[in-house]
Amino acid sequence: MLSWSPLAPHFYNLPFKIYVLLLGICSALKLTVPSHTIHGTEGQPLRLLVDYTFNMTISKIQIIWLFEKPPVSKYLISSVNQSVIADLEFGYKFTLMPPNASLLIKPLERNDEGNYIVKINIHGNGTISASAIIQVTVHVPVTKPRIYTEPPFGVVEKRGNITLKCTVEKGTHVVYEWMKNGNPIETSTNYSFSVNKDTLSIAPVVKEAIGNYSCLATNPVSAMESDVITPTIYYGPYGLTINTDKGQKVGRVFTLDKGEAVQLYCSADSNPPNIYSWIQRAENSTHPIKYGRSLEVAAEKVTQKTEYTCSAYNNMTESQAETHILVIIIPKGLEQLAQKGKYLSPLAIITGISLFLIVAMCLLTLWKRFQPHKVIQQKLQIRPEADYRKAQTISGHENALDDFGIYEFVAFPDPGGISRMSSRSVSGSDVIQGHDFHGTVYEVVRHIPEQQQEHQE
Repeated sequence: MLSWSPLAPHFYNLPFKIYVLLLGICSALKLTVPSHTIHGTEGQPLRLLVDYTFNMTISKIQIIWLFEKPPVSKYLISSVNQSVIADLEFGYKFTLMPPNASLLIKPLERNDEGNYIVKINIHGNGTISASAIIQVTVHVPVTKPRIYTEPPFGVVEKRGNITLKCTVEKGTHVVYEWMKNGNPIETSTNYSFSVNKDTLSIAPVVKEAIGNYSCLATNPVSAMESDVITPTIYYGPYGLTINTDKGQKVGRVFTLDKGEAVQLYCSADSNPPNIYSWIQRAENSTHPIKYGRSLEVAAEKVTQKTEYTCSAYNNMTESQAETHILVIIIPKGLEQLAQKGKYLSPLAIITGISLFLIVAMCLLTLWKRFQPHKVIQQKLQIRPEADYRKAQTISGHENALDDFGIYEFVAFPDPGGISRMSSRSVSGSDVIQGHDFHGTVYEVVRHIPEQQQEHQE
């Protein structure tokens, strides 16, 4: 239970009086520092900048610098107006030039790292004070980092892991950053880092991990980048293809002019380079030709159609890939036509000619089958009466129906040729004699429909 005391009102007013006093002091003296944390370089001078202002009449200004590094606190230097008093322990290491309150440290050493406290006392009608703390860190510049690879030799894609470690001989408060092809590396499925990022792990290794790696070592006063290192990663073969500098290529078919030699070369993306071998398939036979990336077959040994197979083998990844190409020899004329056309390949020309011949043969067959019958029917329908009478006179038949049939036209070069006409052609009729006749004789195959015969009977 609280009891009332005559001194109680004085205690209740004490915090308010302290607040008013502090407010007055702050308004009379203001002390500022650009930064409360300053990074210095070992062996270099360091200046701790301090600024202060006041708005009262003073008679004395006292500046005091203290050094605190738990559990030790030391007096460094002080001044009263223009008089400076330094601690003889440090000699001329610390410099103060009043009324400027900034402190100069030279040279800066590793054991100078800690908290520096500046206090300013101003004496006039009364004495007011202000203080600030500046934390100083002393850094050793980093040397050029080096990267060590584990394992030092290459690894096979999807089978091994790679560890890269970055080290510096000198440097304090070092921060590490890894770069690939000049770009920062982020944590991902294949990339992971140690706690302080001085170690990079690539697991599992893939072909996409191939690149130029470097390590950037920094601290607040320096930055150095390592030399580029390219880890050895074995992969492939990928993208196996066959190409040639001669002929035309359509898909997996090469067309060559007759009399030309076959010149092929095989390529694939692989590390280390592949071991290439060639196999020839022709006339239901298969046999190896040679080893090597390129293949050349003399013109006299080239058959009309031959298939060549290229096989690529990587002895590090123990992987193999194959691809084949069909070489067709075409007539020289078609090859020249293809070159003149510029836009047509020999296969396209052969295909076009074949289609044209097939269509032409079909049209000719249809014409032979249907066209003569239509012509005969049209001529029979529009045959004038005079022609029937003329036919009657020549054949000796009074009825034109007797002359119905299929006519064969025979041309005679002279009047005497009439006598060479077969007796079958003029059977049942008289041959006109004594006329100078040069023209056509109608050979009639008599055929009277049965209905017409019955009608006549």
